[in-house]
Amino acid sequence: MTAQYTATAKLLHWIMAIALIALLALGFYMHDLPFSPMKLKLYSWHKWAGVCLFLLVFVRLAWRIKHRPPALPEHMRPLERMVAHGGHHMLYLLMIVIPLSGWLMSSAKGFQTVLFGVLPLPDLLEKNEALGELLQQLHMGLNLFFAAVVIGHIAAALKHHFVNKDDVLTRMLPSKFR
Repeated sequence: MTAQYTATAKLLHWIMAIALIALLALGFYMHDLPFSPMKLKLYSWHKWAGVCLFLLVFVRLAWRIKHRPPALPEHMRPLERMVAHGGHHMLYLLMIVIPLSGWLMSSAKGFQTVLFGVLPLPDLLEKNEALGELLQQLHMGLNLFFAAVVIGHIAAALKHHFVNKDDVLTRMLPSKFR
């Protein structure tokens, strides 16, 4: 078993990491904007990126299933291993559930998702404003939880690098940054 992730795994990780953080920031930014053509444009971009990342997470999952990640360091205690695996599972789950909650919310609020402005995606629910408001709260809460899990993920990687002085962080970095 290799001590490094594959180049494809690293590429998928960093594309999704950067895109998800940008998408999260855009979501928080646009939420409180006054209604305007710019707000509608940002919502469209947010939806397009969300759909693309939703699809990309399945590519990433398929890659991970076919290519086992490097083993965790021997020095990690069973509880640490459980938390590490649980954190990764939670990240994948949230990368699937959050875009679904956004799509459901858009459907319930009566705003169809039209990918790249040309490909209308089917509404998942009938228009229902009250349900749309509940789904908006769910979408926001899931994103706040996602942000917390990402912060924990980054903190754990930094702990491994600076405190434990192992290779957990560096084996996911592109080779020019190691």
